[in-house]
Amino acid sequence: MSMFENPGYRWRETYLVMFHSQHRPKAKKVEQVLRRLDSRYQLSNVRSTEDGDFESLTLISPDDYAALDVCFVEGEDVAEQALELQKEIKPDDLPRSARDKLKQLPQFDARFDVLHFEQIAFEDDEEDEMLDPGSLLLVLSALAKLTKGVALDPQSGAVLED
Repeated sequence: MSMFENPGYRWRETYLVMFHSQHRPKAKKVEQVLRRLDSRYQLSNVRSTEDGDFESLTLISPDDYAALDVCFVEGEDVAEQALELQKEIKPDDLPRSARDKLKQLPQFDARFDVLHFEQIAFEDDEEDEMLDPGSLLLVLSALAKLTKGVALDPQSGAVLED
């Protein structure tokens, strides 16, 4: 469930970072990694378990007119989804390095859902879209590296490169 409920933003898409649950990071480490990406990022709603394991956070990137809501999910459903994604994504459409990442999916039983939001400048004004995917791509790459996982766009079947 999204923790981000700011009416000045609208949801655009959801990306995934799939990984093995043994690589679940501590909330402080996630926060540290994301703050290093860009000092202008605003982090809020950082939540963790009693043991300090990461649960969720919201990141706002004012320069990109974007916000991200990152939520941890684990369990059997994640493992099943990983298998389904591996079947759906056509390896022939991917570069070799992405194919190698795709082969890893069956071993994953955890993921980050990364919900991408766009700041709304003017209601119903689609032509003046200012959303920049820069923060999204940086965060996905950083989270994939941190968890030794794979970042992907389940809607398009794209495996994101580092």
